[in-house]
Amino acid sequence: MKFCTNSKSLHSVISGFLLVLTVWGCGSSDTKTNDAATSTSAQQAASKPESPAKKQTILFYGNSLTAGYGVEPSQAFPALIGKKVDSLGLNYTVVNAGLSGETTAGGKSRIGWVLRQPVAVFVLELGGNDGLRGLPLADTRKNLQAIMDTVRLKSPQATIVLAGMQIPPNMGTSYANEFRGLFKELADKNKAVLIPFLLENVGGIPRLNQPDGIHPTPAGHKIVANTVWQTLRPVLK
Repeated sequence: MKFCTNSKSLHSVISGFLLVLTVWGCGSSDTKTNDAATSTSAQQAASKPESPAKKQTILFYGNSLTAGYGVEPSQAFPALIGKKVDSLGLNYTVVNAGLSGETTAGGKSRIGWVLRQPVAVFVLELGGNDGLRGLPLADTRKNLQAIMDTVRLKSPQATIVLAGMQIPPNMGTSYANEFRGLFKELADKNKAVLIPFLLENVGGIPRLNQPDGIHPTPAGHKIVANTVWQTLRPVLK
């Protein structure tokens, strides 16, 4: 078989082949450049410091004990807990939603407004005023349950910490005993974390309480803070 070679055709083939090599070479160079740029971007992204995670909220929800009646806000036990949290560098911020004179009924009525933002830990300290006033304990149970139900609805992942309370037997021994027991009952029912008695080693001790015999002094609040911290610390991650 005989091949006939045309010089113009051969020149065209050679020129086309050189053009392909040129394009391919340019393409390889661009790829290397793009790879280098990508690598540089990745290195810059890796070296860029991450923004700090948003702090989670520990909400203290209670009456005058939480609000710090008769002491400076910085001396109340929620503020002292906040200092412990900060000293350990834990990613939480403490919010004090205590209100002097608050009953469980009052707490029930304002809980929806207070929980406009999600919380990580909800410390419920209510019921003391109900007991001191001799209010029906069935209502106290219902109100505390309603508050916890609202927390579960608004912040499903929140850990609920229930502060237990005790009262003198002024209203009768049966009433005082039932009052003391309802906190554990509710904690068990709701799988909440229980502080057995908020005023442990403070309640009934004159030197640790203000003249009314009910509200702790700054020294009393320090003890209350330690009591709360023993239960709260294992909950914080």
